[in-house]
Amino acid sequence: MPIVYVSEPPAAADLVIVGGGIVGAATAFHASRAGLRPLVLERRPALSTLTTAAAAGGYRLQVESREELELIGESVELFLHFEDATGQREHDAGLRQHGYLWVTTSDEGVERQRRLVEAQRSWGLTDVQLIADADLRKAFPFLDPGTRQARFRQADGLIDPKGIALGLAAGATMATFAVGCDVVGIDLDGDGVRALRTTKGTVATRSVVIAAGPFSGLVARLAGVHLPIETVRRQKVVLPEVPEVPRGAPMTIDDDTGAHWRPAFGGAFLLFTDPSTPPSPPVDSVPTDPAFAFQLLDPQSPQAVARISPFWRAVWGRGAPWLMQAGHYTMTPDRQPLIGPSSVPGLLVNTGYSGRGVMGGPAGSRILVDVLTGKLEAGANPFRLDRELVERPHLDPL
Repeated sequence: MPIVYVSEPPAAADLVIVGGGIVGAATAFHASRAGLRPLVLERRPALSTLTTAAAAGGYRLQVESREELELIGESVELFLHFEDATGQREHDAGLRQHGYLWVTTSDEGVERQRRLVEAQRSWGLTDVQLIADADLRKAFPFLDPGTRQARFRQADGLIDPKGIALGLAAGATMATFAVGCDVVGIDLDGDGVRALRTTKGTVATRSVVIAAGPFSGLVARLAGVHLPIETVRRQKVVLPEVPEVPRGAPMTIDDDTGAHWRPAFGGAFLLFTDPSTPPSPPVDSVPTDPAFAFQLLDPQSPQAVARISPFWRAVWGRGAPWLMQAGHYTMTPDRQPLIGPSSVPGLLVNTGYSGRGVMGGPAGSRILVDVLTGKLEAGANPFRLDRELVERPHLDPL
């Protein structure tokens, strides 16, 4: 089942989706299933080549709010039954249930984990475990003897974000996709959206969904709409072919610092969501900082992955080669997505997943389409744009 591409957008469309990453593809998939014929416009020459391609490629239900658990839980059901759900066989979700392991070395961390796991169990996540001391190191012998406790859920794990995005696009059988097509203007009249102006011509339409990730704010401004989002650089170190990395290891997070690693390409991805990183304007090529790799790999660094996984000292000692990749998180004040109609009639938004677009985007896109088609009342949508945006306690270092 091939993705349907067009070299130029049509003169008119019932629904136009701006953005061809995983959120745009998921919006097209659910719109198609609802009987709509969406047109997806992607400014880059190929789908899913910006933030989706730079994602860590993990999914988890160990989150910090009931709303996130329900949202991501719906996406995970899609991942678990991906080929049947999408009706295509060309693209695989790449799901591997290796688990997510959150490790602490401090008394404060032990108590913090206990409180969070208690909350998660009260929300229905009954299979999350607390593993302590010798039992922890017996189960995961690559951990440092100083580790005290971990929270672990085996059913969390790894996925292929690009495979999911392309599979959703292929499963959107009533959708067409135009790549290399940038939106440069949004025309309005007394009834709201009238047309989109692009680098390949004007498309008349009354319904537009902005699903452009870090560029969503710029697209919304074309219609005079301000979105409460900031874009923050996040970086990833890639070390291919590192034999020291235990095969089949879980996503392993230092719950005290936020540094984490996961197996990939016969080696690993190393990541750290530095809370001190300031917002920066969205760009197509997000620059990397070479110092970031030393921050994670140098055993003397406070954020070194060797702090809880000593085998990384040997990797550092032999000078294993690495490369770096960067993308932007699209952040909202409460770290929840913006889903639904804007102040301009006909202009809807599906963005602001705050680093969890791969996990939350498929389900969030179903909510967006339900609102668009009237299946879900606007007031019943917990992620609507006019909600009160209140900062929440940050219990999760990712």
